[in-house]
Amino acid sequence: MTTPVLQSRLPAVGTTVFTLMSALAGEHGAVNLGQGFPDFDCDPRLLDAVDAAMRAGHNQYAPMTGLPVLREAIAAKLAALYGHAYDASAEITVTAGATQGIITAILCAVHPGDEVIVIEPCYDSYQPSITLAGGLPVPVAMRVDAGGYSVPWDAVAAAVTPRTRMIVVNTPHNPTGTILRQADLDALAAIVEGTDILILSDEVYEHMVYDGQPHASVSRHPMLAERAFVVSSFGKTYHVTGWKVGYVAAPAPLMAEFRKVHQYNVFSVNTPMQAGLAAFMRDPAPWRDLPAFYQRKRDLFRAGLARTRFTLLPADGTYFQCVRYDGISDLGESEFAQWLTREIKVAAIPVSAFYSKPTESRIVRFCFAKRDETLSVALERLAEV
Repeated sequence: MTTPVLQSRLPAVGTTVFTLMSALAGEHGAVNLGQGFPDFDCDPRLLDAVDAAMRAGHNQYAPMTGLPVLREAIAAKLAALYGHAYDASAEITVTAGATQGIITAILCAVHPGDEVIVIEPCYDSYQPSITLAGGLPVPVAMRVDAGGYSVPWDAVAAAVTPRTRMIVVNTPHNPTGTILRQADLDALAAIVEGTDILILSDEVYEHMVYDGQPHASVSRHPMLAERAFVVSSFGKTYHVTGWKVGYVAAPAPLMAEFRKVHQYNVFSVNTPMQAGLAAFMRDPAPWRDLPAFYQRKRDLFRAGLARTRFTLLPADGTYFQCVRYDGISDLGESEFAQWLTREIKVAAIPVSAFYSKPTESRIVRFCFAKRDETLSVALERLAEV
């Protein structure tokens, strides 16, 4: 018998660069600064809260929208931080990680033939999600110079057509480590004012903004908030990326459509994790202290890199540091990242992997969400380049 031929819904998608580089790092015993997750554990109190929830019997399906106590905690935090009062019952949904929140927002809003503007380099799930919805990704490349990356809002405005349904933004930005500021929100608002264009704002690194800068959440901007799906992640905030729990906030009419899709692609999210997170959120210190926690790691890593031949780009947010290597090698980004992994035994991710078409800037991305000992070993090796 012969297996029928299946026409791929995502013919251009192969194995992700993260899988490839992590496998290469394992093969060569390299320090893995490629894939973006911590190599340290979460607060033991969070584990205790989840354990207590399990033992208290919170082990059956949660409500489709998420446990009310968790949605109320999320709403309270958003109101305190960004001054926007989301209705916990109608405007917040707990998701199986931010990636599921992103694809659900796209599937509920984008129809075949709709255009969605994505700002590249970008997180690798955006464009496949748009394709699955039948939409057309419209990439706009960030500008990069000695001062780092920035969004060219004039180019974003020029990319808008009558078919534009959504613009995807990400702050703090993966992979570049840049952040949007109030002027960026105002520029985005000027583009969408008077249109029906929606905003999908990926804010999973919202608590990783440094040097005293505020996080420019779309929730802060009343006009943008009225047309935006705002996505965040407990995994990033509490060092539990493997739990895959996040949330989406949006105005009630948008959230009503979001939930129609959510209930059939996930229905509900891990119950004891939700209960544990709700209990843990009673103490705001873990997320309030997160900028200082990661800024210390960023500064340690940058100080070490400053003694190497790499050229540092700004890292205003996230736990990623981008560097230029054009003073070291003429190799393309993918080849250089592989060489670095094999020969220097430090794994990085080529930024070219975050573009839809080949784009070479001789820049790679490191993740500094690692123990100090891990960063120290990596820096010793990078100093040999």
